Amino acid sequence: MYDIEICPLSEDCIDEIFHITLLSFSTAWSIDSFNNELDNKFARYVVAKCNDKIIGYGGMWIIIDEAHITNIAVHPEFRRTGVATLILEHLVNICKLESVISMTLEVRNSNTVAQNLYRKFGFISEGIRIKYYADNKEDAIIMWKHNV
Repeated sequence: MYDIEICPLSEDCIDEIFHITLLSFSTAWSIDSFNNELDNKFARYVVAKCNDKIIGYGGMWIIIDEAHITNIAVHPEFRRTGVATLILEHLVNICKLESVISMTLEVRNSNTVAQNLYRKFGFISEGIRIKYYADNKEDAIIMWKHNV
């Protein structure tokens, strides 16, 4: 088991989370997009560190009493070790502290690993966004967690 620390995103983390993004998503956010999140009053991001190396991150936007998870990614060398679970657990805890009532996200129809993680936290499938992903026109499953 790894000794994982979860802490807030800071400017010095951007290059490492961008690298993880490139390894994780076919359509990656830009460095500028992540930098903009640092100034976004709605954004809440955390990073997972192991021996001071960033191995994952997750983020969401909180608007009034609803949170929209924007992304969760883990470096390929640390997948299936519980890192994504820790990240999501921290995001849920932030929502509880900020009186969020519900959380939502979109996930690729083919990404059953992520869907199973979200279900473990009480998310349920409530809709489909047809051809949501620009890279391959894959549908997105819309998942919600109510009564955070």
